Amino acid sequence: MKEIKEGLNIKTKFITDRFKGALTDEQRKAYLAGKLKPYKSVVSEGNLGLNEGINNVLDLIFGLATPTKWDNANARIGVGDSDAAEVATQTGLQAATNKTWKPMMTSYPQRTAQTVELRAEFGLTDANYAWNEGTIVNAADDSGQNLNRKVTAQGTKPNTETWIARFQLTVS
Repeated sequence: MKEIKEGLNIKTKFITDRFKGALTDEQRKAYLAGKLKPYKSVVSEGNLGLNEGINNVLDLIFGLATPTKWDNANARIGVGDSDAAEVATQTGLQAATNKTWKPMMTSYPQRTAQTVELRAEFGLTDANYAWNEGTIVNAADDSGQNLNRKVTAQGTKPNTETWIARFQLTVS
């Protein structure tokens, strides 16, 4: 039995899987089945839970108010080019102009044991700038509640590649 002494521990990862060119439907299915590997994955651990997201999680757990879920119908992964430090009172991406949100891929989010994974695909014409920040939001943009914000230099996405952004959250 696990004893909660100081609270729950949430371990997070922000990952970008990179592919040359556009993914075909068959390639996407193979990737989601674990049969197609990206040419490169960039992994960054840790992030900051944002107050608005934490409050929404508490409302969901305890049935308070009418919170919006981070489900396949609502959740988006957003990326931007700001490297401003994470602060819990922020309400989403901090980039002035370069921000892009993409919906969850089919069948995501998924939970395996105590890990939830969210995935969103950024195609050839999406978010072609420096990826310095990422978030999970429960709306089409920062107008919803952002669960988290991670500042990390993921690189500059070219218009010749497809990047799949993944967030993994493991609770212990």
